[in-house]
Amino acid sequence: MISPTSEEALLPLSVHDLTVAYHRKPVIWDVGFDIGPGQLVGVVGPNGAGKSTLLKAVMDLVPKASGRVRVFGEPYRTNRHRVGYVPQRESVDWDFPIDALDVVAMGLYREIGWFRPVGKSHRRRAMEALDRVGIADLAGRQISQLSGGQQQRTFLARALVQDADLYFMDEPFAAVDAATEAAIVELLRDMREAGKTALVVHHDLQTVADYFDSVVLLNMRVVAHGAVDEVFTQENLQKTYGGRLTLLDEATEAIRRRERAL
Repeated sequence: MISPTSEEALLPLSVHDLTVAYHRKPVIWDVGFDIGPGQLVGVVGPNGAGKSTLLKAVMDLVPKASGRVRVFGEPYRTNRHRVGYVPQRESVDWDFPIDALDVVAMGLYREIGWFRPVGKSHRRRAMEALDRVGIADLAGRQISQLSGGQQQRTFLARALVQDADLYFMDEPFAAVDAATEAAIVELLRDMREAGKTALVVHHDLQTVADYFDSVVLLNMRVVAHGAVDEVFTQENLQKTYGGRLTLLDEATEAIRRRERAL
């Protein structure tokens, strides 16, 4: 076993030479980057670029063809108790007969233990998390009866109740209402203030500069990674998206707005 360097042990996430292949066809190839503590990091790229696969590979949800991932200097399985995860809404079975409070309490399963009842203190903490995302009044509602934005807030609360140090979020802003999007942004900023780190798959180029400190531009490989002010440029976006001009025009306008504000 390779011992982590002192520098690597301080990093919430370190990815080296990561390759994932489905049926021998690479989905992400030779991906590598480091993320420091207290950062909000956007993962941006076209459809099929491997963004969701990247998160799943980091969390050992899909097998790696090669490469090394370290979470706070150790393999993911060693430190997964320090990680919270918000999956894509499309990957969740919303017809499962469970209410919002129980979904959030699932974030405490390591503490509660399997097949053991959820105690009052756990329910209180779950309610506090639901209150923090603004839907405490929906605690007893079946998840199938929640709106898309409410469902997303429920899974954010589940991640929150874990009190993790590193969060992975797979398109948390997709198909949510403006109020939910604002609530997610506020939550992310609160996390950053508390020294937490979040790696967020994101699709809206116009808001990257407003929401994130740094960005990973991904199209199977890492095109660029670093501070938004340095990396989120028209040249790098052209390399990432190719000729998708509508997206690039939107991103260019966002970059210009940010430059005027600075």
